[in-house]
Amino acid sequence: MLILATMFWGLSFSTVKALALVHATLQPGAGNWFTASATVGPRFVIGAVVLLLIQLLFFRNRGDARRPTTRAEWKQGALLGLFASGGLILQNDGLQFTEASTSAFLTQLTAILIPVHVAFRARKNPGRLVWTCCVLVMAGVAILGHFDWRELRLGRGEIETLLGAFFFAGQILALDRGGFDGNRAMRITLVMFATEAVIYTLLALATAPNPAALIAPWISPAFIVLTLLLTGFCTLGAFLLMNAWQPKITATEAGLVYCFEPIFGTLLALFLPGIFSEAFGINYLNETATWTLLTGGTLITVANLLLQLKPPAKQPPMKQP
Repeated sequence: MLILATMFWGLSFSTVKALALVHATLQPGAGNWFTASATVGPRFVIGAVVLLLIQLLFFRNRGDARRPTTRAEWKQGALLGLFASGGLILQNDGLQFTEASTSAFLTQLTAILIPVHVAFRARKNPGRLVWTCCVLVMAGVAILGHFDWRELRLGRGEIETLLGAFFFAGQILALDRGGFDGNRAMRITLVMFATEAVIYTLLALATAPNPAALIAPWISPAFIVLTLLLTGFCTLGAFLLMNAWQPKITATEAGLVYCFEPIFGTLLALFLPGIFSEAFGINYLNETATWTLLTGGTLITVANLLLQLKPPAKQPPMKQP
């Protein structure tokens, strides 16, 4: 189920970039933050409405569904929404300045952040393997981000994507926290979507050049089709799967599964941009498997695999009675 979720997320990278290009043709001169919020927000507004209708029309009289949303579900859903909002807005804005495949691999910094966070929280050295994997990830990030060794800087798109990875790590850890056992996936997903819908709507209102800019994209069939594609697969499909199935495994194991996301994202970026360009009249070229993509992506993927597949710690022998 989680591998299927990563396939949906892999689809989102090229789709979000295409949607931003469509929005730019409809709103030339609009700020980058308005474009990011106006393209990512509608999928969560629609997603929240769809989930609410499903619960009201189909599940309101079915056993556990009649129980109102609990305090723990409100809290976990809001946490997920806050972390996801920060990660997605940075990732979506960053996609305007970097390639979809690069963004997909850089987002995998989350898999390194999780065990490092757990180690520091426990005040315990994570060990040589974790630090080695961190070095591999940083090397992959430098290659993918075309790091300028003379000026010691990354591009804006790469920096925003890396910052977004910290929020995504928080989102994964929020699903792994104690005290949320028994929370219903549909309820926490609804709260999560509603939280994001409010945040992105406020941001869009604050950054819109004029009120008409909020409505104008909705006369475009291309904008509507791409938004519905993101809503159906990359929002409702992916997050319902994540929220329902990730709690059944550890956060570290989830990090391994989520390594499939950049693989799907890269494969789809090799041909989806051309399809979107022909269908929607935008200039979005298919990506190619360059040496930087292959080398940087391989380093990050190998680091994640080494980290997640490390042998479990030996347990002390049991005392005989």
